Amino acid sequence: MQIKETKIADVLMITPRRFEDERGVFSEVYNATALADYGVRLEFIQDNHAFSARRGTLRGLHFQPEPYSQTKLVRCVRGAILDVAVDIRPESRTYGQHVKAVLSEDNWDQLLIPKGFAHAYLTLTDNAVVLYKVDQPYAAQHQGGLIWNDPDLAIDWGDVKDIELIIADKDLALPRLRDLTSHID
Repeated sequence: MQIKETKIADVLMITPRRFEDERGVFSEVYNATALADYGVRLEFIQDNHAFSARRGTLRGLHFQPEPYSQTKLVRCVRGAILDVAVDIRPESRTYGQHVKAVLSEDNWDQLLIPKGFAHAYLTLTDNAVVLYKVDQPYAAQHQGGLIWNDPDLAIDWGDVKDIELIIADKDLALPRLRDLTSHID
């Protein structure tokens, strides 16, 4: 398992080793000991599975404030997504900055997104399947978010002009980072 820091040191890119032969592929996609050896100690309590039928589905930017905040380990097992994590920790030197990565069934890359980040992904293919582990349960009454196209975040989602974006109404009503207060409540 290869673990690399991204431009925001707390967000990690994890690439599992794959063993291929005429039978197919085997991979160890999660190893708590390997992460602990890297200095990351987590206890994941839930696995989530999301299916998006159409290319252009945008989910997020979502987060849960403390004490409900979640660490996520995200992977795409069918299709491809553009995965984005935005630092919303007010005391962080990278506050408001983001990391993005293409996760796909071809590259097997995973993104480890720590507590204190808003998370979103855009499906780059039809029939995308995303699996992710979390270390805290979903708390619907404590969910927060940011609008996906906040100009202050300047997230380059790629060429979305020719894609019909599919975004939940609740996500279209999310605030900009500068108007955010719930992450510090």
